[in-house]
This record gives sequence, C-alpha cells and structure tokens, in this order.
Amino acid sequence: MSRYQQTTRPASENSTAPGAEPGINPRRISSARFKHFKQECMVEVSDYSADDVSVKRLNNTELIHFLRLPNSPQGSIGSILTGAVPIPGGVRWINIGGIDWDVMGALALKYDLHSLALEDVIHEQGHNQSKADYYHAHLFIRILCHTLDSDSDNLEVDHQSEYPPTSSKDSILERGDLNTTKMSVFPEVVKKHLPSEPAVRFTGLTGFHEPARQRQLLKLRALTRGDRVNVKHEPMFIFLLPNGTVISIHPSPNLDFTTPISERILQSDSVLRISADASLLVESLLDLVVDRILEVTDKYQDRIHQLEHDVLLKPRMSTVRSLHILSGDLIMHKRTLEPIKAMLYNLRRYDTDRRIALVSNADAVAGPGIMDLPSMKQKDGDEVKVEGYLSYKAKVYLADVYDHMEFALTSLDMFAAIAENLINYAFNMASYEMNQVMRRLTLATIIFLPLTLLTGYFGMNFQSFSAVNNHSDILFWTIALPVMAALIPVFMFTDIQRIVRYIRKWMAARASIRGYKWAR
Repeated sequence: MSRYQQTTRPASENSTAPGAEPGINPRRISSARFKHFKQECMVEVSDYSADDVSVKRLNNTELIHFLRLPNSPQGSIGSILTGAVPIPGGVRWINIGGIDWDVMGALALKYDLHSLALEDVIHEQGHNQSKADYYHAHLFIRILCHTLDSDSDNLEVDHQSEYPPTSSKDSILERGDLNTTKMSVFPEVVKKHLPSEPAVRFTGLTGFHEPARQRQLLKLRALTRGDRVNVKHEPMFIFLLPNGTVISIHPSPNLDFTTPISERILQSDSVLRISADASLLVESLLDLVVDRILEVTDKYQDRIHQLEHDVLLKPRMSTVRSLHILSGDLIMHKRTLEPIKAMLYNLRRYDTDRRIALVSNADAVAGPGIMDLPSMKQKDGDEVKVEGYLSYKAKVYLADVYDHMEFALTSLDMFAAIAENLINYAFNMASYEMNQVMRRLTLATIIFLPLTLLTGYFGMNFQSFSAVNNHSDILFWTIALPVMAALIPVFMFTDIQRIVRYIRKWMAARASIRGYKWAR
C-alpha cells in the first residue's frame, strides 16, 4: 500500500476530502473522526447586565456539563451557572481559548451552530479570509487577528500552526523533499519547529501538500530572520445569537487577547454594561482586532523610518534586502486586511437586508421596498418588524472601527510606496556612483592618453634622436602640450559647457541678490 493511501480516507468518511458533503454536523458524524482535536481549553463564561455581572472560569468538562443544563431562564445574574441561557435583558459571553472537538460539538448541539460555520472553526481551508456569514440561528464571523510577536526567534508557520495536527505515520523527512544535507545549512531552531506529524487538511491555493508547504515557508522564515516585523496571525471566530449570547473562539489555549474586553465588562460605567447589548460586545471584539492592527501599523512605521534613515545615510545592499522583505510583508498584510475592511462595511450596510433574506418565503415574504425599513408579513396578515443581528448603536460604533481599518490600510499602502521609492533610490544611487567612477576613469584616460602615446614614442630605440642624445625634454613637451590642449576640450566639451552654465547661473543669482539689497 502506498504512503498516500495510508494517509487519506474515502470521501464518504472524510468530511474534508474532495467531493465530500460540505460542513460538519456533530449529530451525524462520529466523534472518533475528530479525536485528534484534543486540547485543554480555557473558558470564561460572563453574564452581565446594566446592574450586575458574574464571571466564571471553566474547563472542558465543566463547560460541557454547563451546556447540557436545561434552558430555564434565570431571574438574577448570581444564578447564571444553573441555566444555559442568559437572563432576560442580559448578555452571555462564552469566551473559549483552544480548539477541542468535544467542546465544539457540545456548543453546536446546544446553540444549533451551522455545519458550515463549525467546519470553518475545525478545519483550516488554506486561507485566512475574514468574513461574516448569516444563518437562521446565528451570525458567524471569522476575522484574522494580527498581533506583534515579541519572540523574534519564533519560526513557526503562522497559517499552518493554528490547530493541533492530525495524526499520521509519515514524518516530514520521510517525504523526501528535504534531506539532512539541506537541513544542515539552517539553524537548529528550524529543525526544532518542524512538525513531526503533518496535518491532513486542505492546503489552500499554493498547490503544495501541507508538509512541503510548511518546509518551504520555514526555509524562507529562516532566511528572512531578523529583517521583518514579527506579526502573529491567528483567527478569531464569533457567533452572535438572537437571544443575547455571544461565543468567541481562539485557537490558542489562553484568553490574553480578549483581556481588555473582559476588564471593560467589570466596569459598571462602561458602554458594554450600560447598553447590555450583545451586538455591541461583538463590535468591541472587532474593535479590539483593529486596534491590534493599528499597533502593527505603528511598528511598520518605525521600521520604515529606520530603513529610510539608513538609505539616506549610506545605501547598502543589506538595507535594500530589508526593504524587499518589508515590501513583501506589506503586500501579504494588505491581502489579509482588505477582507476585514469589506466585512466591516457589509456588517454596517447589509445586516438587516441579509437577515430578511434568511426568512423563508413559506413563512413570510418581504414587504415593499426591501431597501427601506423592512417589515415581514406573516400568513395571518400581521406585520412583524425584522431587525438585523446588529443594533443601531453597534453600527454607529462600527463606523469608527471601519474608519480605523481604512486608516490602517491607507498607511500600509503608503509604507509600501515609500519602500518601493527607497529601493529605487538605493539602486539609482548605486548607478550614480558607478557612473561617477567611470567618469573619473575616463577623465584620467583622456588626460594621460597623449602623454602615454608620446612616452611610448620617445622610448623607442632610435639611433639618431637629437632630443634624447642632447638629454633634453623640450621636444616632448613641445608636442605633448598642444596635443593635450586640443584633445581635452574635444572630449570634455559637454563638461565644459556644464561648468560654464553653472558659473552663469551662480553669477545671475548673486546679481539678483545684490539688486534686491540695493532696492531695499
């Protein structure tokens, strides 16, 4: 049996195989198929309203038990862990750090999470496209978080290390793409970060199998080490339910990223507490992501200023190399940040319209003027106003988030243009210096060519040579000086013209200054 046959499953058994049914439905898929998604998650369940707040930390088992409790609405925040729905008028935030199949399955069964959304959480699809999907039971948002990575030695591949790898018997070095000889030229830290078990997932648009793709990216990361801004990419998944429940999921088993939002919930005078609006909590999470992007933008601004200083002081190929790497990173970031901007715009502009589109025609039909304030007509003739997942207040604050995102993208475009101009400037300066060197050599050749010719002539062994026999060099200079006087203007005519024009401009400028002084 071939190695390929050992690591793949039929389409009917592998939910990610080509031709398989899209989505992951925990009601009909065996849990054993995703047993490799095991991770001890950090879970924080927060219930809050304008009057009170309660926060509880749970592990995997406690969260699963909590989700299986009956849906009995509670009368006070203090009893939040006796029911699995938020109190009336309050917001429940389930913040999860880590990807575990048992936890994801329990969430999907409890809150009727769509199979396509669950597939986006469980399986990486080879790209990090930020998006917002509307379903009947919830709004699903996937957004790519950009954070500064303080660990400069971190060589892990950002887009391929978001989740625990699937099991396989084949190691990377057994695939034959990277042998021991090739690995010896890279630091030991690269070998340390090579995963021993490749993941069997879609690998995106590159055409590589994932292990080969990881090795190639690790090689590039080793070669560009120390020349780039270390930015960590990690997706965040957000579910917004109509009953005021918000579920946020991070691949990393910690909640450090969302700590500022957790602290705001504890403040009684914060907008989150006063409004008790679940959509405003979603907006705060999106705002946090954009604020981290602005931090990355500031770091790139510092980096581009340093490189500009180095180029203007003394252009070097090492500086050009850093600019080339920086320019490539900016292009990559623009590709990942543009979908965030589009998603923010669509959330503000089309939230209500997309919610209307979710309503089946069998239950209701859209009223006249779908672009106006919408209403839905039920079969009994009563009109029921349909609202979007986001409140008006959330959309107002989301406009500010959109402005910040647009500023970040504009800044990256400007940095990319500056980097390109600095690269062109460095090469132009190199060409200019080379031209100056060639010009000096040409001038020296022009000046000494007649002398070299005459020296060679006078150095010949003539039997009768009065200038040599009489020990005199008058004849040499009698010939050399007129020849030099004739050849130098001929070959340096353009330079002489340039010198004359410069002297005329300088004298005209001096004359205008003297005339100005006399006029005063």
